[in-house]
Amino acid sequence: MKGNTEIQKLRTEDLHLYYGDVHALKGINMDVHSRCITALIGPSGCGKSTFLKTLNRMNDTIPSVKITGKVILDGEDVYGKNVDVTVLRKKVGMVFQSPNPFPMSIYDNIAYGPRVHGQKRRHELDEIVERSLTSAAIWDEVKDRLKKPALGLSGGQQQRLCIARCLATQPEILLMDEPTSALDPISTSKIEELIYDLKKEYSIVIVTHNMQQAARVSDYTAFFLLGELIEYDTTNAIFSSPKVQQTENYITGRFG
Repeated sequence: MKGNTEIQKLRTEDLHLYYGDVHALKGINMDVHSRCITALIGPSGCGKSTFLKTLNRMNDTIPSVKITGKVILDGEDVYGKNVDVTVLRKKVGMVFQSPNPFPMSIYDNIAYGPRVHGQKRRHELDEIVERSLTSAAIWDEVKDRLKKPALGLSGGQQQRLCIARCLATQPEILLMDEPTSALDPISTSKIEELIYDLKKEYSIVIVTHNMQQAARVSDYTAFFLLGELIEYDTTNAIFSSPKVQQTENYITGRFG
């Protein structure tokens, strides 16, 4: 599947992460291309989600974490001294494994981020809410119940709502940590279609345990193992002619 452009959006340089004495990420050098979908694959505990969270400093809240190396976004190291983490997370949004709507109305879930960033005008909030829900392919399902609790939605709808909430702050990159693992096949299909559609506007990095999903939706695939980036290439190359034996063993089910 061909990406829209090969422009580099983000890159990591010699990125290491430690949880106390545990060396969880080992010298990761990787590019994320603009308006492409990059899938991170590998067995549980190999560093995929940890790597994903370094890209918008979600690991900052863990006391024992030490990070060295660089994450360069639009030419700036996100771990630089003068970086505003709130602004960074506005540019680099995150969607988690399990849907996590706030215990408030559908409308207020979407308006929450813009309000935090200073947007108070009702008509502009209305426009943001409609635009975000439309972009997340859920507007038609919820437009008549915006004041109803978001927790009343189905699991698949909640996840699309969380994607809409992320889009409301107009990020440049979307990070998705196994966004369909808690969903049924029909909801999964809807989310995959949505992800593929969103790459027209966003650079997307997705962690997935589902090899078929990586092959279906992504332009690039990175294979992680024991904290190392073993191989990174176009998805077609990774799945049809991997250069590293460990990659081939993993994607053909002969791993370990």
